[in-house]
Amino acid sequence: MTETEMVRYAKQRDVAVITIDNSPVNALGPGVAEGLAAALSRAEDDAEVRAIVVIGAGKTFVAGADIKEFAKMRASRECGPGHTALLLRVEDCAKPVVMAIHGTAFGGGLELAMAGHYRIATPDAQVGQPEVKLGIIPGAGGTQRLPRLAGVAKAAEMCSLGEPVKARDAFDAGIIDKLIEAASDETQLRAAAVAFAREAAGKPVRKTRELDQRLAGDPNNDTTKILAAARDAARKKLRGRHAPLAAIDAVEAATKLPFEQGCARERELFIECLFSAESNALIHAFFGEREVAKIPDVPKDTPLRPIRSAAVVGAGTMGGGIAMVFANAGIPVLLKESDQTALDRGVTTIRSNYANSVQRGRFTQQHADGRVALITPTLTYEGFSGADIVIEAAFESMALKKEIFRELGRVCKPDAILASNTSTLSIDEIASATTRPDAVIGTHFFSPANVMRLVEVVRGAATSKQTIATSMQLSKRLGKVGVLVGNCRGFVGNRMFHPYRREAQFLVEEGASIETIDRALYDFGMAMGPLSVADLAGLDIGWRIRKEHRHLEKPGVRQPLAEDKLCEMGRFGQKTRAGWYRYDDQRRQVADPEVAELVRTWSREKGIEQREISSQEIVERCIYALVNEGARILEERFALRAVDIDIIYLNGYGFPAHRGGPMWYADSVGLKNVYERVRHFEQAHGETWRPAPLLQQLAEQGKGFADFHRP
Repeated sequence: MTETEMVRYAKQRDVAVITIDNSPVNALGPGVAEGLAAALSRAEDDAEVRAIVVIGAGKTFVAGADIKEFAKMRASRECGPGHTALLLRVEDCAKPVVMAIHGTAFGGGLELAMAGHYRIATPDAQVGQPEVKLGIIPGAGGTQRLPRLAGVAKAAEMCSLGEPVKARDAFDAGIIDKLIEAASDETQLRAAAVAFAREAAGKPVRKTRELDQRLAGDPNNDTTKILAAARDAARKKLRGRHAPLAAIDAVEAATKLPFEQGCARERELFIECLFSAESNALIHAFFGEREVAKIPDVPKDTPLRPIRSAAVVGAGTMGGGIAMVFANAGIPVLLKESDQTALDRGVTTIRSNYANSVQRGRFTQQHADGRVALITPTLTYEGFSGADIVIEAAFESMALKKEIFRELGRVCKPDAILASNTSTLSIDEIASATTRPDAVIGTHFFSPANVMRLVEVVRGAATSKQTIATSMQLSKRLGKVGVLVGNCRGFVGNRMFHPYRREAQFLVEEGASIETIDRALYDFGMAMGPLSVADLAGLDIGWRIRKEHRHLEKPGVRQPLAEDKLCEMGRFGQKTRAGWYRYDDQRRQVADPEVAELVRTWSREKGIEQREISSQEIVERCIYALVNEGARILEERFALRAVDIDIIYLNGYGFPAHRGGPMWYADSVGLKNVYERVRHFEQAHGETWRPAPLLQQLAEQGKGFADFHRP
């Protein structure tokens, strides 16, 4: 598109209306800034024009800068002046500029809006400075103008945490000057904005950069305390990240320096962040979420099956959560259990989850009631004949799942998708119980399903392209990140998680304390330590899976021993108030010396040497075990790309986002270094550490996983 196509100019008598039309989100990409500057000049030169309105075409104002431009800056190692000059041009306009906001004004979009003299918005609009989610900070005056409008506390919070702010809250904070309650779309907003602009015409323009009254904090809370509290919150909520603290430093500069110098300081911090490993990893993750939707052998134009209704078999933790996911997307869903007690328990949990959401202000009661009404509990398969997709979420037993799929094959309509939520079992074997294996697919949701973003979409040998394409599109519709994986034991996520957890258990058996292991991985950035995760999930789940697959274990290869013994004692984790740790009535975790002594005894009996183990070894053993198995999975074609593995671990396993995922992290360390450590661990600990051939190949070639492309 040309500049004139991306930025349109029109007049409504004495008001110029400048429309930014850069589909799909009106990003401030190449051509938009130039077109906007030209349109402003045209309006200023027109004697008939007394005021100016800037609005976005379609569904949104300006959702931010073009993120591809950040990637280009990183690649070229060059960082131009950005949009600072444009925003000063807007702010210095002699005629009032009204920014009309609908949809979102994020990042560069909010920076643009704040450079205007007035801001009006629809009640459902949102504003925000989410740059920290890419490991950067606002770079065009956002950290300098926002505290002048909203105050230091609100600006520090918005710039450091990056969360969106609803229009009403933005109005209360002083970011928005007027809410247009009657406006619900671009056309209505434009009419209201033009009327507002006429009211402002002839009045002295109000430059945001000159509004210094709110920079001093308030009488009860000076800026030093405000910024200290903001830093504490950022360190807690975004552990290990640098950009949130840099954003607060930039906001602090607004309180101490004149506007121009504050912008210069912001720019220094922006460039520092842009060229950081943190930003590199987070931008990788951003584009990775888009990359995983591309499936080489499934064309974009593959016909999709319409999904208007669903059914879920199993009303336990996973089944109930999956039913909520469908209801949240407005899709009616049947929820089946085998007995009334289990069904009632599942429905009660669902109602409780929605009640908690209402209590936290996420939903209105009416909204929650509407979602609950979309879930129909049942004890039979009656009504399943109308479901477009059925997801089995029963006990992790192959015999049980095959029995369910035989019945589904009998009762469901011919074109229904039959999906399993299994986390480890073979989709091909499950499909063998039906006469329509082409319609069978894995949809491995993560617990809690109504919260976690990831779905592993598991293709079987006979799964049709239409079934795959429909399942991937459905994942997006459900608000999930769907990643296509191959059918192997544990698929991608759990197959890799097995050696990660194996090493954690081996480390306990070799002398590291339970608390030290969890702390080392937590400090690395994992959401929880591996042994705490096991207690949360339930040690009995892994125990049950191990017993199901015991016949597949290679004789003579060391296997962890402590967790099975804890299960034999009835210590299943949080659910029994005892596992690796003990738990009180509120499930608060406390160390258990008894377990430490038991593990030492069991280790002595097996002749396992006890020794001091460093935090560095703990991290390397656990993380490099992930990487080594990931390399095997990639080579064996159970994952399409290294980034697919990264997205799985970022969204399903609590891997720290600022490290980019296990495969990206390995690249950042250097595969030569990773390979040398894996070889060292093989010499020390045996066959389980045999280097993956792909890891060895790439290390010897001086390449990374990001360089690996299938022939």
